[in-house]
Amino acid sequence: MRKIIPFLITLVVLYSCSTAKSTAPLPLYEVLVTNNDGGANIKFYEILTEPKEIMMLLGDETLRKKIKSEDTTDSSFIILNSGPTKESYNRVKVLKVEETPTEIVVYVKDTQKVTEADLNDEGVSYPYTIIKINSKKPIVIK
Repeated sequence: MRKIIPFLITLVVLYSCSTAKSTAPLPLYEVLVTNNDGGANIKFYEILTEPKEIMMLLGDETLRKKIKSEDTTDSSFIILNSGPTKESYNRVKVLKVEETPTEIVVYVKDTQKVTEADLNDEGVSYPYTIIKINSKKPIVIK
């Protein structure tokens, strides 16, 4: 009997450790996609917060693999569309994302170096980035 009690205690401890769930906090934001072509022909930033708006992202094959159904109610998304550029990289960069008590502040930098005259030539691309914000707080882009 003395040998059975330590065995049972060990068994209970091992079982309780194996069923504990890992609850690591999510990062504040995740860059889901950065593409150097395929965006719109105008520069814009769009914040998607409503589940119906977010559902449209699931139509994209790449995003469908990165977005879960609960993200439509727990997260917001930002589309950063760079507009036309002759540069070979996405010129809109996310510098940092901060959470305040009332909102999420996203700092972006546009490094565009082309003029409208440059865009009349061939070889123009349309870069874009899609960011997931793991919060439903209002978002401000600066």
